[in-house]
Order: sequence, then structure tokens, then C-alpha cells
Amino acid sequence: MTVTLRAAEAGDVDAVASIWYAGWGDGHIGNVPDELVAVRTKESFWDRVPERIGDTTVAVAGDEVAGFVMVVADEVEQVYVSGDHRGSGVAGVLIADAERQVKANGHDEAWLAVATGNARARRFYERSGWADSGAFDYPAITEHGPIPVPCHRYTKKV
Repeated sequence: MTVTLRAAEAGDVDAVASIWYAGWGDGHIGNVPDELVAVRTKESFWDRVPERIGDTTVAVAGDEVAGFVMVVADEVEQVYVSGDHRGSGVAGVLIADAERQVKANGHDEAWLAVATGNARARRFYERSGWADSGAFDYPAITEHGPIPVPCHRYTKKV
């Protein structure tokens, strides 16, 4: 199936929020502090997506949004693929575009944070040429202030 990329639009909010919510649960529950899980309610994803549309690129397969990536400056903040499209190559297309965006933003190295226990994501980034630069606490921003999340920082020259 052909995958095309485009800037996210207001009409993509439901698809992006749905993919983000399901994927976040898969990769984070059991791998992040309970305090963060408590505030990452289903509704919180729908509340956060509209303000992030400008940072979001969606991957479209057929006539549906199959995944998305959010890039800000040199950070690849979010990469998610719907459960129906995992293993189809969509993630590789998204991460390659994220790398291109970081370079276009004027940076020669991209970085991202992966929850320490998210082994599936860590394997994907390593297969995609990203290097584990070590453990650190990522400050997950919430309406109650930042919550430190045990993560690994991955980097790649772009």
C-alpha cells in the first residue's frame, strides 16, 4: 500500500488523537510513573492535539491516517502508527521525514526520548540508525507541572 505524507489539518484531530491515545498506552503504561498515567486520560489526548496540529505530519495509507509524527526544532517529539498499520513500513516513512524536518530546521542532529521500558520502540529506533545516548529523566509536561519520566535519549546525525 502506498503511504503519503502531508501536514496535519484540523480535520485530522480525531484520527491523530485516537492513534496517539492507543499507542501511548501500548508504549507507556507500566513504563512511566503512575502519576503521569493518571493525567494522560483519553480526553487529554483530544485536548492536546488541536494545539499541536502545526507540528504534526500525518501518514495516509489508502484513505485513512495511518500514523503521525510531531517535530519541534531538533526534537522528534512523537512518532505513532495505528495498530492496523504496525509492521507495514509506515513508521520508517515517518521517522525518515522527521529526520528531514530536523535538518530543514537547521540542525545536524535529531534527538528523541523513549521510555526506558518501551523495548519495541527502542528496537525500531536502533534499526533505523539511531544511537542510544543514555538514560535521563524526560520532563513530561502536564497541567500540574512537569513529571520526570525515566527515558533513554536517542540521537542521529541528519
